Amino acid sequence: MASVLETNLKSLPFLHRGKVRDIYAVGDDKLLVIQTDRLSAFDVILDDPIPAKGKILTSMSNFWFKKFADLMPNHETGIDPLSVVAPEERAQVEGRAIVVKKFKPLGIEAIVRGYLIGSGWKDYQKTGKVCGIALPAGLKEADKLPQVLFTPSTKAPVGAHDENISFEEAEKIVGADVAKTVRDYAIKLYTEAAEYAAERGIIIADTKFEFGQDADGKVYLIDEILTPDSSRFWPVESYQTGMSPPSYDKQFVRDYLETLKDWNKAPPAPPVPADVIARTQAKYLEALERLTGEKLKV
Repeated sequence: MASVLETNLKSLPFLHRGKVRDIYAVGDDKLLVIQTDRLSAFDVILDDPIPAKGKILTSMSNFWFKKFADLMPNHETGIDPLSVVAPEERAQVEGRAIVVKKFKPLGIEAIVRGYLIGSGWKDYQKTGKVCGIALPAGLKEADKLPQVLFTPSTKAPVGAHDENISFEEAEKIVGADVAKTVRDYAIKLYTEAAEYAAERGIIIADTKFEFGQDADGKVYLIDEILTPDSSRFWPVESYQTGMSPPSYDKQFVRDYLETLKDWNKAPPAPPVPADVIARTQAKYLEALERLTGEKLKV
């Protein structure tokens, strides 16, 4: 399967190229969102794609959007992406795109944590808190948290780092009512997804949601949800505390890059060995099959 590192559609107006997604306008009120096979690590876009990654992320997001459609409104339209592009452009779109309603993205990212890992663990080691939320003493890395935490962050442009903020700071950015709505939806979505995943042998340690608003201020779930790019998925059978457990995400790539003493985590990105790419793809595919039952041919 050929990789799609970057799209180049002529039949639609180009709007934005992010870390993973290329976005085009479909009329005045809809967007074509294409998941490429690009991979970012440490907020740097790598030159080496993960073949079929965009199709895996799209399939997984579509599964969750459908599963949670009754829980909260989302941006999906049900329009076939192949119907909005020229015939010769369909190879760039097939299986890796969705046509969505155009909403105004909120100025925060909604991060939900169920386990003590990543930046939360680093914060806890220094302060005994995660994003200002006090936790009991003596917790170990990868411990399940006493309660699910909502820890919003800023939304940084490509190449910059998001910054964790307090709930009070999130209220200042989006307003108190919207911040509460986002927090309540995010925690409910995470909790239900985590229960479902646990039945299929996967721990969702944490995840990130994005929300948008329509012209009337109503909040919608947008972007991608509950994928290995936006979440930490751990296999139940290899979960341990006191360490960072094996995961179904780009951790293979991160671990490799951490061994490079001469790379300062700034562009340009170093090349990634073929075996690291293959192992990363295999983990993404395994997560898709475990969670959705779908076997994607690559």
